[in-house]
Amino acid sequence: MQKADLTREEGELDLNTLVANLNPSLDDKIYVFISVPLDEGKRVPDFPIKGLFHEREGCTCIVEKKVADAYGYAYSELFCCLTCEVHSSLNAVGLTAVIATTLAKQNISANVVAGFYHDHIFIPTSDAHRALSLLNQL
Repeated sequence: MQKADLTREEGELDLNTLVANLNPSLDDKIYVFISVPLDEGKRVPDFPIKGLFHEREGCTCIVEKKVADAYGYAYSELFCCLTCEVHSSLNAVGLTAVIATTLAKQNISANVVAGFYHDHIFIPTSDAHRALSLLNQL
């Protein structure tokens, strides 16, 4: 069997460049965090998932509110997703700290998820537009 020819795109490492090119965008969907018990086969749920993380207690899934409602999952908070459009490296140092500190100074909760290309910040819906404005000012 031949290995696939995978091209690997490196993201930006320089913190100043990352902050200068953050270009955050706000998704118009409403998201929730749910916990899904894993069956013995440890299968991922068969519904649209924005993000997931396997934990001992189950699978934490970030899904649209309408998905959680349709499948009867409980959740406690509503979130919007801010995406930093800059292509950050997974090895970049300090970007999460800059974002979290900026938002924390304004008492805004930030749940940061790093993707291969971008960082995504889940913000309580009531603070989403204010968070977007603050990150645009960096």
